[in-house]
Order: sequence, then structure tokens, then C-alpha cells
Amino acid sequence: MGYILNFLLIAIIVLWVIRLLVRMIFPAVIRNAFGNMQNQAQQQQRPRRPEGTISIDYMPQKEKKKGNADKLGDFVDYEEVK
Repeated sequence: MGYILNFLLIAIIVLWVIRLLVRMIFPAVIRNAFGNMQNQAQQQQRPRRPEGTISIDYMPQKEKKKGNADKLGDFVDYEEVK
């Protein structure tokens, strides 16, 4: 019976110490991880431009249409089928 009490007492003490260590270490690890993520995000940001300036990064090429739009025919929204 004494061995069981000793085991329980030691197990409770070990778990309590682990719990205290996790409460002290875990926030520091999380804070460090978030700090690293913020630093990476700031490095990847584009430089700030003054308000009101416009910058076009990509402009698609215009498609060449064949023929004149007036000669192509009429546009019909839908046809009612009976």
C-alpha cells in the first residue's frame, strides 16, 4: 500500500512541475514564433507609396477581334421555345 502512495505522490509532483514549466515556457515560445512571423511579413511588404499614386503591376494584352461588331449580327438575350 505504501508503494502506491509513494507512486501517486511522485506522479502528482512531477505533473505539477511539468505544468509549471509549460506555463512559463509555452508563452515565450509562442511570443517568439509570432515575432518571427511579424518580421517575415514586414520584410515581404512592398514599400509604402504616397496616397493617391497609382501603380499597375500587370496589364493583360488586348485581344484582337476579327471583323466589325456592326457586321456580326444581332444579340438575342433568349428565345422562348414553345
